[in-house]
Amino acid sequence: MKSKGQLLSDTLAEAKAENRAALIAYLPAGFPTVDGGIEAIKAVFDGGADIVEVGLPHSDPVLDGPVIQTADDIALRGGVRIADVMRTVREAHAATGKPVLVMTYWNPIDRYGIERFTEELAAAGGAGCILPDLPVQESATWREHADKHGLATVFVVAPSSRDERLATITAAGSGFVYAASLMGVTGTRESVGEQAADLVRRTRATADLPVCVGLGVSNAEQAKEVASFADGVIVGSAFVKRMLDAEDEAAGLAAVRELAGELAEGVRRVS
Repeated sequence: MKSKGQLLSDTLAEAKAENRAALIAYLPAGFPTVDGGIEAIKAVFDGGADIVEVGLPHSDPVLDGPVIQTADDIALRGGVRIADVMRTVREAHAATGKPVLVMTYWNPIDRYGIERFTEELAAAGGAGCILPDLPVQESATWREHADKHGLATVFVVAPSSRDERLATITAAGSGFVYAASLMGVTGTRESVGEQAADLVRRTRATADLPVCVGLGVSNAEQAKEVASFADGVIVGSAFVKRMLDAEDEAAGLAAVRELAGELAEGVRRVS
């Protein structure tokens, strides 16, 4: 049976075959509730997302801006646990058949146990993990267990990453490379900037892995811009903000579905 990590690769390849970038959405588990978070993921898939990253809420999300920090705080105050993250992955994937990853800081996995986490994530139908703060040189044990369970390991590169460092990261990763479009934390931006295009070019020179760009994309025009040079467009804070600003959960679901539709059009408008 095909692994869910392979499903992720196939989905990115299918988007490339359609001459477009993939749309990757991020939403935290447990926000606004566990059930509500699952419905939100279904809504963004329904709107046109190809892949979803499920955030594992953390008490010290150092790379996340105020929007995602607020959502994480709501989820944590609601009592979200890793079991709820696994349930979110399971139900979102079962309902859609599409790739669902977990994005998490390393500490929760380290405390939970690598073997236990990878085994449960694979059993839930997860496609892999994005690990923004796990140093590649300390990742061998994780990658061994992830490979055993058919899970992709996605590392993050930044504009400050030197070419030699990029080569090390891409050699260790699988699925795709997460290219942070700028230095700083997550959040919407007025412009994605030229740094992202240069980072994609330099990263592609080191490996054949797809390169997907996140941090700062919030509307169809920005999605179109990034789609012109990247294999995937990653959007998180804009979805979370739609949920936070909504007057109730139903309005929030409608809002994220609508945004996914707009962004899906954006990644397809590459000339």
